[in-house]
Amino acid sequence: METSVFKDKSAKPDAIRLIKAIGDTAKSWEAIKKHIGENYGAVNEEWKFYGASSGWTLKALLKKRNLFFLTPLQGYFRVSFVFGDKAVAVVEKSDLPKELIGTLKSARKYAEGRGIRVDIRAPNDVEIVKKLIDIKVQN
Repeated sequence: METSVFKDKSAKPDAIRLIKAIGDTAKSWEAIKKHIGENYGAVNEEWKFYGASSGWTLKALLKKRNLFFLTPLQGYFRVSFVFGDKAVAVVEKSDLPKELIGTLKSARKYAEGRGIRVDIRAPNDVEIVKKLIDIKVQN
């Protein structure tokens, strides 16, 4: 699996570098932030370095609550969620793609919950992430 394009621990990314790295999908990132802002309040962004093999990841928070992690890749980005049991049950009953639901159901369960990743390469991928954000916030 691809890892962050930002690998240098000494060079903390910023918004300009993020936009350059993810290219045209920067519009999708803005749409996701707009959705959160309009429905739940401002998203707080916190860059974290998780090691040389993972690189820098952007942690998106609503107040102090983790919403998801954004991994910048070359020309696109990946959004990673962790859902508790209640949210997993809501995802299972949703109209999200069956493959995504199956992946979440079969994901290994940790104390924090089950994880799912969505690659954002096209504008229609944003709608999936918006639904997952809504489920995460409401559950």
